Amino acid sequence: MIHELLLALSGYPGTIFSWNKRTGLQVSQELPFLHPSEISVLNRLCKLGSDYVRFTEFIEQHTGHVHQQEHHANQPNPTGLHGIYLRAFCTGLDSMLQPYRQVLLDLEHEFLGDPHLSISHVNYTLDQFQLLFPSVMVVVETIKSQKIHGCQILEMVYKHSCGGLPPVRMALEKILAVCHGVMYKQLAAWMLHGLLLDQSEEFFVKQGPSGGAAGSQDEEEEDLGIGGLSGKQLRELQDLRLIEEENMLAPSLQQFSLRVEMLPSYIPVRVAEKILFVGESVQMFEKNNQSPSRAGSILKHQEDIFAAELHKLKQQPLFSLVDFENLIDRIRSTVAEHLWTLMVEESDLIGQLKIIKDFYLLGRGELYQVFIDHAQHMLKTPPTAVTEHDVNMAFQQAAHKVLLDDDNLLPLLHLTIDYQDTSSSREGNTPPQETSPREAPSNGWAVLGLAYKVQWPLHILFTPAVLEKYNVVFRYLLSVRRVQSELQHCWALQMQRKHLKSNQTDAGKWRLRNHMAFLVDNLQYYLQVDVLESQFAQLEQQINATRDFESIRLAHDHFLSNLLAQSFILLKPVFHCLNDILDLCHNFCSLVGHNVGPLDERGAAQLDILVKGFSRQSFLLFKILSTVRNHQINSDLAQLLLRLDYNKYYTQSGGTLGSV
Repeated sequence: MIHELLLALSGYPGTIFSWNKRTGLQVSQELPFLHPSEISVLNRLCKLGSDYVRFTEFIEQHTGHVHQQEHHANQPNPTGLHGIYLRAFCTGLDSMLQPYRQVLLDLEHEFLGDPHLSISHVNYTLDQFQLLFPSVMVVVETIKSQKIHGCQILEMVYKHSCGGLPPVRMALEKILAVCHGVMYKQLAAWMLHGLLLDQSEEFFVKQGPSGGAAGSQDEEEEDLGIGGLSGKQLRELQDLRLIEEENMLAPSLQQFSLRVEMLPSYIPVRVAEKILFVGESVQMFEKNNQSPSRAGSILKHQEDIFAAELHKLKQQPLFSLVDFENLIDRIRSTVAEHLWTLMVEESDLIGQLKIIKDFYLLGRGELYQVFIDHAQHMLKTPPTAVTEHDVNMAFQQAAHKVLLDDDNLLPLLHLTIDYQDTSSSREGNTPPQETSPREAPSNGWAVLGLAYKVQWPLHILFTPAVLEKYNVVFRYLLSVRRVQSELQHCWALQMQRKHLKSNQTDAGKWRLRNHMAFLVDNLQYYLQVDVLESQFAQLEQQINATRDFESIRLAHDHFLSNLLAQSFILLKPVFHCLNDILDLCHNFCSLVGHNVGPLDERGAAQLDILVKGFSRQSFLLFKILSTVRNHQINSDLAQLLLRLDYNKYYTQSGGTLGSV
């Protein structure tokens, strides 16, 4: 019977010890010579055999190789579990069972040498597994029931290894060390070669943007009332709710991101972000490196050294966060410093940022003043197929006129027109909604953009998403500059006619122009001085104060975010109000341009509409700015109000400009 018992404990039941799928191994009830106490001991031993059989079944299902009996082999995998971390767990589990198998083998030798040994001897010898097997079985059952996957297995094993039972802790730590071997191999491929080897989505780094879903709350705002702000609108100002549909503040590098649900709790997010940064940098560097002889390796040819150190960590029986983070920090520092040298010293990052400032942020004001004059007649109508070519010719002419003849720079810049050909839809070939999902632009200025050919390796910083954000600021600043130029042209017309007799309508017209120019000039000064110059000086200072590329990238992202926020592009109530004011100013300039002499009755009616509209919008702007200042919410809005109301004229007029 002892041999039957040892066979059953090895996973081979027979007639005395039978196997039941639900209850496991059991002693046959048809043996009259067994005392009840012996049956109790045997059933206690049978629980170990049952756990062993279930362990081996689990291993067989997910690896296909194990010391297993025939009647349990080749079973299908009904659990749906898969992945390299699960296979590693099974490998560790199989190694944990090896001492148990060895003990059974030793018992076999002992019984062959001494046939008089009792069941109690077997019970005593196997007692060391009575605590271990049930505890590990809890882990296995949790993996099966909750379908634990990938790096989540690391978290599950780690949590159960933190108990107070030494045999359980030591066994689970050995299993965890085997699972960590997979993680270290993925880390080496990702951090040293930029390869994401993760077919089953098990790693805590993934390709694509972060999975944080944006709220589905409707962001459309109702029209703002003249009497004040609603509670929802005030909360929007207080919270600085952003235009989520534009994704303006999305991270610049969206190619890879963290899969946070897969990150084990004993690896902090800060460490995972460093791992993400290193692999992402290596991947982009290797993918786009067109001059390897000049740049060399981003890891300074230390891949073999870092690979050896990762292998050394892999061989440690226990995971050490201190050693792990120290190595990650050294790899990250090597990558960040090399990128800093490459971008700041070799690629003249400061010079590139000044080019961005000069052209995207209108730093070359004289260039755009001449360009506006040249392109006004081209862009005041809806764009055509040749508009983009004509606009670029005008831009080249404006550059030559202001003595901007940099043969290396101008070919990198190209003005774009987002032109949509709707002729096919007009002919009835395709439905209009398929060819023209958006409304056709009323003029070319609305779809004007600037393209810049970014040179390697600056593409890592100036990604297409970043340049698109710059384009949003570019269009906004250009619209303000255009309106300012048009109002100045109206002033020139006024000066030409100042010697002629004027009527009451003329006085109201020029008073409105004066108020419009006052508001637009102060807005322009605020944008160029308080926002652009101030933020650019801070960015330049931060770049010169570090030798770490990641710090530069964060500083640049912060700079761009501040531009979008402080210019009110992201604050919809203020942005919509300013756009309405600019439209009113443009309509006024058109009215004055078409009526050089005194206004007729129709012109006077249009002027009255413009006066009322400008008064309403200027009052709304004053109300928003005052509300924000009184609640001490946003210093940017307060700074603009200080510009507009420096002598309290705005306040004394009741927050209304343009009225007679």
